[in-house]
Amino acid sequence: MKVLVVNCGSSSLKYELFESDTGQSLASGLASRVGVNGGEEALLEQKRAGDEEKFTVQAPMPDHKVALGYVLAALTDPEEGVLGSLDEIQAIGHRVVHGGEAFSQSVLIDAVVEAAIERFCEIAPLHNPANLLGIRACRDRLPHAPMVAVFDTAFHQTLPPVAYIYGIPYELYEERKIRRYGFHGTSHRYVAGKAAEMLDKRGLAPEQQRIITCHLGNGCSITAIQGGKSVQTSMGFTPLAGLLMGTRCGDLDPALVPYLINHLGMDPEEIDDLLNKRSGLLGVSGVSSDMRDIHQAISEGNARAKLALDIFSYRLRRYIGAYATVLGGVDAVVFTAGIGENDALVREQSTRDLEFLGLYLDQTRNNDPSLRGQPADISKFDSPSRILVIPTDEELLIATDTAEIVGKSG
Repeated sequence: MKVLVVNCGSSSLKYELFESDTGQSLASGLASRVGVNGGEEALLEQKRAGDEEKFTVQAPMPDHKVALGYVLAALTDPEEGVLGSLDEIQAIGHRVVHGGEAFSQSVLIDAVVEAAIERFCEIAPLHNPANLLGIRACRDRLPHAPMVAVFDTAFHQTLPPVAYIYGIPYELYEERKIRRYGFHGTSHRYVAGKAAEMLDKRGLAPEQQRIITCHLGNGCSITAIQGGKSVQTSMGFTPLAGLLMGTRCGDLDPALVPYLINHLGMDPEEIDDLLNKRSGLLGVSGVSSDMRDIHQAISEGNARAKLALDIFSYRLRRYIGAYATVLGGVDAVVFTAGIGENDALVREQSTRDLEFLGLYLDQTRNNDPSLRGQPADISKFDSPSRILVIPTDEELLIATDTAEIVGKSG
């Protein structure tokens, strides 16, 4: 079954086409700057599996429906495409950020599901509306293909009440569903599954495993997983909570918000912009939200860049220790996503002095570039607990879920 995976952002359309029977990616691409300044500067870049060069199309893309048209044209292009006909696309999997309490697993999209996704736009105003645009564009352009929603929040619906209820009047949860939801669930679920396979080979049964997964990209979150189920995670009602991120502040004293209002005269939109877009690595360093730029600045003697890196690693290490307490120990810590997979110094600093948890890092393996791009154990041979680097593949998991659900539906 050929499955098209779609991940729509407010001004982008990321996609990947899979042969689900084998898990093989056939082509992937990104349409960027969709709708920005009328979409006049939009660009589509597509790469077929095994190709070095990208196929590019620069054309006006005022909305996601038009952008999807260019995506489908690229996939069926006689020279650069991988499909002879759009009829070969048998199912579509959509990444949807927020499913609230309504969805604990991926589901076939129907009118009820679509209405629920729209309802959750209230608590995910940047993401769910964009996800809906993708769903509606695909329904218009590919009406023959059933669609599946795979929710970022679904994996964390196994959190116990002690982990998701906030210390505010309980009526706010009952009436408005204000609680911890957690995000990056698709990534955490994927790498936890790979880690479970690696631990199983060492004789530790999946139901006994205690795994801490660290998704470290521009957005960052950490999750405690007991027997394959998420039991605690760092992001909360929104993706702002928890670790220091590229431009997001992570945890802070909520009393800072009225202080900013009363003493600096900031309004809610300005505060939202400050905490989500001007904080994190960018805010502390004053240099960039990109960890590669932070390293470059450190090499040039920039003290604030070093402080940003140190805070990033310190907060991560603090969370690892806390989550080991939640789990009653830890069998593996997993690093994934752009920073987690590629930044040896972050891995070293965030696992430093954690030998009391049985975590012993092998510096040689941690710094070995030949291990990149594949699941790797970077702990010492006799380390009681394992430190793993596992590349995430959310798109493959979405494709797998989609094929399974569509297959069962008939």
